[in-house]
Amino acid sequence: MRYAASLSLLAALASASPVVNIGTIHKDAAPVLSSSNAKEVPNSYMVVFKKHVKPEHAENHHAWVKGIHAASQQERMELRKKRSEFPLTSEIFGGLKHTYNIAGSLLGYSGHFDDETLEQLRRHPDVDYIEKDSEVHTMGDKEDYETEKNAPWGLARISHRDSLGFGTWNKYLYSADGGEGVDVYVIDTGTNVKHVDFGGRAHWGKTIPANDADEDGNGHGTHCSGTVGGKKYGVAKKANIYAVKVLRSNGSGTMSDVVKGVEYAAQQHTEALKAAKDGKKKGWKGSAANMSLGGGKSTTLDLAVNAAVEAGIHFAVAAGNDNADSCNYSPAAAANAVTVGASTLMDERAYFSNFGKCNDIFAPGYNILSTWIGSEHATNTISGTSMASPHIAGLLAYLLSLQPSKDSAYAVADITPKKLKANLISIGTVGALSDVPSNTENILAWNGGGSSNFTEIINKGGYTVKKSVEEEDTVTITIPSLSEAEAAAEAEWESFTHKVTKGGARVGSKLEQLEAKLENLVTEEMEAIMEEVEQRLNAARE
Repeated sequence: MRYAASLSLLAALASASPVVNIGTIHKDAAPVLSSSNAKEVPNSYMVVFKKHVKPEHAENHHAWVKGIHAASQQERMELRKKRSEFPLTSEIFGGLKHTYNIAGSLLGYSGHFDDETLEQLRRHPDVDYIEKDSEVHTMGDKEDYETEKNAPWGLARISHRDSLGFGTWNKYLYSADGGEGVDVYVIDTGTNVKHVDFGGRAHWGKTIPANDADEDGNGHGTHCSGTVGGKKYGVAKKANIYAVKVLRSNGSGTMSDVVKGVEYAAQQHTEALKAAKDGKKKGWKGSAANMSLGGGKSTTLDLAVNAAVEAGIHFAVAAGNDNADSCNYSPAAAANAVTVGASTLMDERAYFSNFGKCNDIFAPGYNILSTWIGSEHATNTISGTSMASPHIAGLLAYLLSLQPSKDSAYAVADITPKKLKANLISIGTVGALSDVPSNTENILAWNGGGSSNFTEIINKGGYTVKKSVEEEDTVTITIPSLSEAEAAAEAEWESFTHKVTKGGARVGSKLEQLEAKLENLVTEEMEAIMEEVEQRLNAARE
């Protein structure tokens, strides 16, 4: 069933301007923008300054905002009685909430203001525009599976050029050092940092929502973190994971908290970069981020993500789960980020995945197994572009760690987010997926097939899958021949007996063991195929 953790999020950005009197307010009011395809949050706004506004003016401007907001106390108290109509937050009409300065390129603030205060903000000469806050949500589906599959197929798929088959469907080829020295900020519901799959590499970065616990009470963020950097379930198995909680444990939040989380990641990256260049953070290669969240089109959220990328963060975002144009959703429309659509085990565009010119690449996002909450060993299998995006965040960290530094004094990678994004797209597998609209790039992510040589991976370039017209219109399920199955089982048996028995006595004959091994392998393969077929049929009925 669809992942029900519906999450509302609100955005904002901060800056400054001098103290003014009403007489300084001009007659041309700043526009109030509305997010398309989204549910608006009453009386909550994002205020963005014009480019000429300097950070040093922030305190004076904020003091002015607080003053005019307090002046409308009586009206605000009357409106506060209506809070039950929108119970997501206890701060409705609470005035100034967050202030922001994201890498100096996006200045503004957020808050909950009544109409009188809003009009005065609109007419302030330093205000460029005001955007109404709106709800956003995770890009995942939740299905309550209890059976753990042998291995995440998604990892296997991004390490092989061709469609997964009998010998590759559960085999992930990767460099052992992938992700080492890279910090990945998972901006989500938090992360179960004590989960054994992180091996001590997961850390609690920051909890943005006021009075909320430093834990993932939802599971969505933990699942994404596991795909990014878990030692069993992750793409970049040595990356450092930092939980940035912008959604409350009950699955709701505000856009202003989300943007504050983006700012936190940008600030941490800037500090780490300086420390590395000063020789105080040896081995550090850079930062990546994942945001498997989304909502209607929001100019402010897109600007926030773009600013973080300009600051140096390699950013992956989910395309969205509405089977619609991703350009109409945020942060999927953020030009600087890598926008990720979802693919299936059968090499199709997932039926829910958004598409369009804003999509940059596809990655596995259907029935993805990863870490979960509830214990240090918990796992879950869920679907969505939320699951595809962390494959790319992990891959960005993976490639970033392999990219050599020119300066031996510290290991900071020299490649920019723009360049690595171009590299990531250039080496992808072209034409691998079916049901991809003509206005969408049909590119599936690839990790280099296990190579640890960054230059070699990039120089190989992309790979184009050759398909006939019949293949493109037909779903083909390939069942291995008996000889292929026997050969695979024989090879695995020889490897197993060499490691375990080393010439010692075995229980049962080799033929009996081989027959059992063959039966198990074929059974597992057929179960996976039939499960996929059943799910596709159910989806078609819906």
